[in-house]
Amino acid sequence: MTDTKTWMCLICGWIYDEATGAPDHGIAPGTLWADVPMNWTCPECGARKEDFEMVQI
Repeated sequence: MTDTKTWMCLICGWIYDEATGAPDHGIAPGTLWADVPMNWTCPECGARKEDFEMVQI
């Protein structure tokens, strides 16, 4: 598996980690950001996927 990345919501700061996914929100662990559905929204503030930016943690 390639190195997983983290993505941060630019609106509220919620972090999506590809390694852990967001199982409570329908995204399985190991799901790459590119594979997250376009209509998925931030579980904290409802921001759209396009409102996220890749960050290094």
